[in-house]
Amino acid sequence: MRDRVLFLAAAFTMAGAAAPVHAASSAPPAATAGQAVPAQMQRLLACRDIDQPTERLACFDREIGTTAEAVQRQDLVVVDRDEVRRTKRTLFGLSLPKFPLLGGDGEEVSQIDGVIDGVGRNRDGGYVFLLQDGSRWSQTDSRPIALEPERGDKVVVKRAALGSFMLSVGKQPGVRVQRVN
Repeated sequence: MRDRVLFLAAAFTMAGAAAPVHAASSAPPAATAGQAVPAQMQRLLACRDIDQPTERLACFDREIGTTAEAVQRQDLVVVDRDEVRRTKRTLFGLSLPKFPLLGGDGEEVSQIDGVIDGVGRNRDGGYVFLLQDGSRWSQTDSRPIALEPERGDKVVVKRAALGSFMLSVGKQPGVRVQRVN
């Protein structure tokens, strides 16, 4: 992961070095997907606007060093789109506050496919499903499931109306569930 982050920082540097040089600009780089660009990245990207090649290179050298230190201290974290997608899938079903890093790209998870790792019962007599990805779903309605769910069965959890979720075991009709972990 650290190599990928440093590679990304180096890619910013190389892209900036190869970019056409414009008059110095005090405007910060545009924010992406509704999130602000961190100050450290703004300083690094601002190096592109320096006209004098020696000064521009000195700026890049200085700022890439402080950026690398910020990444090492985890004051600056860079993730790629695939990692955001994986994280969204693992958080599917949980009620979380809006977090800019995970939103704004238009890719909302509407369903997940999983495999049952364990089955139990909740205090209302409904099922509790533990999936192999570690998520735990508890049945909230009283609908029966014709074929007893068991370990290894495939399930689909879909977003339903009014913030609820439906879980189907195999090809059976779904039951209403909520994520409990």
